[in-house]
Amino acid sequence: MAGGKREGAGRPKGSLDKNNKELREMILAALDAKGGVAYLAEKAESHPQAFMSLLGRVLPMAVTGDFAHTVNWPLSKPKIEQ
Repeated sequence: MAGGKREGAGRPKGSLDKNNKELREMILAALDAKGGVAYLAEKAESHPQAFMSLLGRVLPMAVTGDFAHTVNWPLSKPKIEQ
């Protein structure tokens, strides 16, 4: 048998297996029971580091869009006034 991918074998790319799907549904149900958005906003205030970690997991990894704007940084060190 030659190596390589078998056509149609396995789950479709990006789909969750049964355990991950059930776990995600349980987490979302628990979030809903605690108040949903209001609960997350409260946790963002009380535990910002954990909330930012959560954001890092749910935001897309690639940024797309129009990058026509430029940012100009100073080319020399800023002068410190004494």
